[in-house]
Amino acid sequence: MKRRIKHVTVLGSGIMGSGIAAHFANIGVEVSLLDIVPFELTETEQKKGLTKEDKAVRNRIAAENFEKLKKASPALLYSPKFADRIKIGNFDDDLQKIKNTDWIIEVVVERLDIKKSVYEKIEQFRKPGTLISSNTSGIPIHFLTEGRSDDFKKYFAGTHFFNPVRYLPLLEIIPTNDTAPEVIDFYMNYGAKFLGKTTVLAKDTPAFIANRIGVFGIMNIFNTIQKLGLNISDVDKLTGPVIGRPKSATFRTADVVGLDTLVHVANGVRESGVEQDMFKDQFAMPSYIEFLMENKFLGSKSGQGFFKKVKGEGGKSEILRLNLDTNEYEPQGKVAFPTLELTKSIDKPIDRFKVLIGGKDKAGEFYRASFGAMFAYVSHKVPEISDDIYKIDDAMKAGFGWENGPFEIWDAVGAQKGIELAKEAGYEVSDWVKNVESFYKVSEEGQTTYFEKNSGNYSKIPGKDAFIILDNLRKNKTLWSNSGASIIDLGDGIINFEIRSKMNSLGGEVLDGLNRAIDLAEKEYDGLVIANQGTNFSVGANLAMIMMMAIEQDWDDLNMAIAYFQKSMMRVRYSSIPVIVAPHQMALGGGCEMTMHADRVVAAAETYIGLVEVGVGVIPGGGGTKEFTLRTSRDFHNDDVKTNRLRDAFMNIAMGKVATSAYEAFDMGILEEHKDIVAVNRNTQIAEAKQVARLMADHGYTQPIEQKVKVLGKDALGMFYVGTDQMLTGNYISEHDKKIADKLANVMVGGNLSEPTVVTEQYLLNLERETFLQLCGERKTLERIQYMLQNGKPLRN
Repeated sequence: MKRRIKHVTVLGSGIMGSGIAAHFANIGVEVSLLDIVPFELTETEQKKGLTKEDKAVRNRIAAENFEKLKKASPALLYSPKFADRIKIGNFDDDLQKIKNTDWIIEVVVERLDIKKSVYEKIEQFRKPGTLISSNTSGIPIHFLTEGRSDDFKKYFAGTHFFNPVRYLPLLEIIPTNDTAPEVIDFYMNYGAKFLGKTTVLAKDTPAFIANRIGVFGIMNIFNTIQKLGLNISDVDKLTGPVIGRPKSATFRTADVVGLDTLVHVANGVRESGVEQDMFKDQFAMPSYIEFLMENKFLGSKSGQGFFKKVKGEGGKSEILRLNLDTNEYEPQGKVAFPTLELTKSIDKPIDRFKVLIGGKDKAGEFYRASFGAMFAYVSHKVPEISDDIYKIDDAMKAGFGWENGPFEIWDAVGAQKGIELAKEAGYEVSDWVKNVESFYKVSEEGQTTYFEKNSGNYSKIPGKDAFIILDNLRKNKTLWSNSGASIIDLGDGIINFEIRSKMNSLGGEVLDGLNRAIDLAEKEYDGLVIANQGTNFSVGANLAMIMMMAIEQDWDDLNMAIAYFQKSMMRVRYSSIPVIVAPHQMALGGGCEMTMHADRVVAAAETYIGLVEVGVGVIPGGGGTKEFTLRTSRDFHNDDVKTNRLRDAFMNIAMGKVATSAYEAFDMGILEEHKDIVAVNRNTQIAEAKQVARLMADHGYTQPIEQKVKVLGKDALGMFYVGTDQMLTGNYISEHDKKIADKLANVMVGGNLSEPTVVTEQYLLNLERETFLQLCGERKTLERIQYMLQNGKPLRN
């Protein structure tokens, strides 16, 4: 029987409950968000003359949390309008409505007695066969179903989301012995396909998988940092992006998550008695943790923890760090290690680990100790917390934001070298790993296989047949490559163009590759996908090249470079094969222009896309200005709306607005309804893009004919000039902002035309390029470009 999820009820509206409700709303599901009825009236409610029987009072807790959900930053909803899919209520008045829901998710306080009392009430109204799950992170799942009916047990499991739910892709599924196999399969498949999660099947062990491994790693650092003579700034430098971990690294992460949460999980593992003797001490609390807990210095939620923000000289804010020896706060100071310098030329974190563990300084000593302990620990967690190594790696990558899981890192340093590191750190690895040559291998077909402990053989990772991993195809399927790009055969007549320059910027080598890919696809293949699996799709054009040409006043070469960019974007639009662009994360400037010229777009839900060129003192010069003008002209129906539609498009560019999700990109007109689609699961994005290209080819793709554009001419220009004058007078923009905006408006109305006129796309491209070049000759524009290159953020001069 097929199961459709149209309505979900979330019980508990706190941070996790709200996050779960928001994410179901994100994918189009209707949600009831319920919480308890308040025990007392607030002073404000009393002044209003309300009573405990008033709906506003009874729903107050859910209502207040719903308001926080809508205002959350970063946003929990893909689009503010999705909040309409959530309805609030309370347990007393609305619990009986669960008879009409498809899935009940319990997210109440982490107390077994309270959860059991909620389940008792649920069973009064729940319809047999309704899914029910708990988001608990610390209570054994099998305890929760004690005393419940057989039907309740059959459809019950732990569904452990990670916070923030929208941004962390891990969903741990923890069944009990009574959970029906088909129900487990449903949770696993629904989480991956509809919620876009990395679903990991976990055992009912303390802290499950990700928290068990992650908290061990943190506690190991807590207990060794002083022995190694390092401070918390040192450790955060060593455990951040350099090894493929989030910028918050170790101690900042602890402050953000809350020290009390970490301590709760660590104590839970220690008190459960499941750890081997060699690891028990790692879950003990050092004295500085006890100091922080006693003083309730829990991190961000309490205003201070390992770090503390204070006002320094001249009222300037300064962040101090905790001295772990004195328990006093002190300036952070600078952090530098020779070992880290050796990795600066190594782009991928996975390729740095061999260098890091070979370091001759304290950094090398730290890496050898921490990785040695981690390797030993994860070896003993198979099969205790998971039968398979890939589940541990998937959980750490999806739940803690690690670029590589512990077994992947172990492979990177070498299986036998990892065993040596464990011994040096004072640990013994589990016997099953002692004869393993590598934990993962890639098959001839580009599929990742993993070492299966029980059989001693390598097996395909279940469910990943639908994934296309470019790194796996690189060895046998690369058709061409240069320093900034590659062309890879995806099979079935579709090829992939991959940008892999620094920051995935769009320079000459990338554009050469793009044109080569289109040529190749037109001659020998059926379609082209433009996608990569880097941190970002593309941050835009190569600013350093533009600045160098502008400073040297090499206008002819710069004009040719911009014309080449425009021509390349138009080839994306007007080639004889379907071109599908698959953006993810940041797709800015030129990355956005490439996306807007695709036949179809398969965008990751987490795509932050926009034309941001104004921030560096120019207008979009790769067809972005032309494209927004063209799209707006399609919607011209009568005189009342023409200028309004054009103004909206103008404001998107002039304000450098960036969509905070693919769904917001639809609202901005960057993505187009009924044509472009959203891939909620990043892992399947390229496979979906390939399917779209194949489908378009099979349906008889025909090269499109270039379009005409209706521009409004000088009559519309006055509206823009009045607006920019008002913004300048109100100090909302600078003189240079106004100059850029006025030039942008001139392009979007078609330049020096006395009346509305139908023009070609090339006419607008020429006007766009001419304006781009003019602005590159401005001193303030060069200042903006230089500032962006040096600081990574815009200058408003």
